[in-house]
Amino acid sequence: MAESSFWDSSSEQEDLLQDYKKHKNILEAYRELKNRLQDAEELTDLMDQKDPEFEDLVREVIEISRIVDDLDIKLLFQDKEDQGDAIVTIHSGAGGTESQDWVDMLFRLYTRFCESRGFQVKVTDTLEGDEAGLKHATFMVKGDYAYGYLKSERGVHRLIRISPFDSNKRRHTTFALVEVTPDIDDDIEVDLSPTELRIETYRSGGAGGQHVNVTDSAVRIIHLPTGITVQCQNERSQHQNKAVALHILKARIYERMLTEQRERLQEKKGELKDIAWGSQIRTYVFHPYTMVKDHRTGHETGNLQRVMDGNISDFIEAYLKKERSL
Repeated sequence: MAESSFWDSSSEQEDLLQDYKKHKNILEAYRELKNRLQDAEELTDLMDQKDPEFEDLVREVIEISRIVDDLDIKLLFQDKEDQGDAIVTIHSGAGGTESQDWVDMLFRLYTRFCESRGFQVKVTDTLEGDEAGLKHATFMVKGDYAYGYLKSERGVHRLIRISPFDSNKRRHTTFALVEVTPDIDDDIEVDLSPTELRIETYRSGGAGGQHVNVTDSAVRIIHLPTGITVQCQNERSQHQNKAVALHILKARIYERMLTEQRERLQEKKGELKDIAWGSQIRTYVFHPYTMVKDHRTGHETGNLQRVMDGNISDFIEAYLKKERSL
């Protein structure tokens, strides 16, 4: 950056400044943690468990440990897109009401996870199930490294349980597909020709009441060359819904371009790695025992409720470590 010629190239400036910001933030976080740990060690030498401040010290050490784990994960991020926001869509699979309920459960799981990380969640589109749950849900996640954390979740998630919707109390297996796309900055250009788009409007759905539009304000956009379809219904006007839908469409087309580039690179390297969207990645067993197992890494836990409450950092870390090793 000190070189006089550095500022001659705007693209070089942007990439290097982003790298600088990333490493600077991690270094500053490390230095702060180091100081906090030194303070905690000094306090440990000065007090015992009978001191009234001892519980505060324990909480501080637990918090330091949590932040260290978080930094360990951030150091595993490799791609430029990892630092940015994410767009997540959950689709129900075969299984009717059971599958739609599973979408709702996964939506809650990811919402809880995002809340725990301080990410902002903005729901752009949902379609309620016929009896319960959701047929699909799309939401945007804003926060540092949102895509880096959530990209490990894309793929098919399998649920095994005694269905509450089955009067005979039989065990059911159902599936849901999670798509995760990096959100893109407005300055990233994605060529969208109006002749390649089919734009449809429809009336927003919902459970009823004041939040349901009585006009055709919801927007669906189909990108004809790829078949990618996005829709938005949660904004106040058709114009706003269209703008959000176009933004999501550009992000998904950009993600497809990145995926194709990675596939070509892997072919050159001779790597045989399954990156298909439809690959089954994780199984959640509610009955006859409780277990969550990731089929890509082999990581598993018997604490099902903890996972369903959004505590999936250990699964994310295991995935990132495996990706880093390939």
